[in-house]
Amino acid sequence: MNHKLLIAGLLTVAFVSSANLQAQGSAASSAARDPSSMVGSGGTGGNFNQMLSQQKGSMHFMGKVVVVEGSLPWDPIPVVVKCDGKTRYNAVTDTKGAFDIQPAARESEVVANRNDPKRPTPAALVGCKVSAVLDGFESSTITLANRTLEDDPNVGTITLRQDARATGSIVSPTSLSAPTDARKEADKARSDEVDGSLGSAKKHLQKAVSLYPQYAEAWYQLGKLEEKDKPQDALAAFKKAAALDPKFIPPYDHIAALAAAQQKWQDVADAANHALQLNPEGTPQIWYWSAVGNFNIGDKELAETAALTALSMDPGHVAAPKTEDELAVIQAARGKYKEALEHVRNALTYTTGPDADLMQQQVAQLEKIVAKTAK
Repeated sequence: MNHKLLIAGLLTVAFVSSANLQAQGSAASSAARDPSSMVGSGGTGGNFNQMLSQQKGSMHFMGKVVVVEGSLPWDPIPVVVKCDGKTRYNAVTDTKGAFDIQPAARESEVVANRNDPKRPTPAALVGCKVSAVLDGFESSTITLANRTLEDDPNVGTITLRQDARATGSIVSPTSLSAPTDARKEADKARSDEVDGSLGSAKKHLQKAVSLYPQYAEAWYQLGKLEEKDKPQDALAAFKKAAALDPKFIPPYDHIAALAAAQQKWQDVADAANHALQLNPEGTPQIWYWSAVGNFNIGDKELAETAALTALSMDPGHVAAPKTEDELAVIQAARGKYKEALEHVRNALTYTTGPDADLMQQQVAQLEKIVAKTAK
């Protein structure tokens, strides 16, 4: 068996993964506009009897995230459940800040997945702490308490307060200094985006940046609307937002994704590195792009560390669903064939479609290598 030939074949996955994740930003925007497609779309005001009928005997939690002295961001807010300091479950909010901790994961808004058999049930999370994760903000926590199916599933409200000590944030000072007419155009754009009127939303954002060219968040949101159909225009908008406010974190995830689609791996690594300088804790998406970028510029050790970090932060494969397969590619390139095989097999349990077919080929090739090296 020619191990180098196998690795050459497996490495194609690194770019396939990156190209597929390029649509992540626009897909997340679509999910934010359509709460029914979100992982955390339950809301606290739903019909309780209907919710019970859908549980099929499983426990269910729901809650809400609010921003103190501010409004909810346009993008979905990540929600994590940690047990003994380790992330065990993750989801995202809908456009109103509502989230669900469900009996089983629905399809991701990024990629069609099966339910991950290793994803814990809500009952297994009793005693664990729930919080929101938002760059530049501090989150309150809620402890999941034991309850029966007849109890109210609402666990309460998580509050986010801006952290004055944070280096970077999802809130740009340029938004606070924007003139009233520019802010009104941005507000109209947000309302149109939620309603699915993307053409109108784009026009309002274009008007907002014409009225106030320093409006970093408006440039960022304009980039998201252009990302699918006009990637070059989107990239220009994201870079404009980053240049206007280098501490404004959201554009860097999208800059990395678009750079990956063009195989500009140094740009991918640079964008991820800058985001991590602003927020060393990072997000699963940023750590994923750090793995992709550094792997393709030759730093396999750093890439593996980044992929492992992303995977530990995203056990539900909600934010960066390609991470585990990317990790397998990196480990195969480092000669860690048993570990790579384990991760590909696990990724197969929650992946469907063409990606699953490709993973089946990876499994077959890795099994041959592992068997040969074991002799």
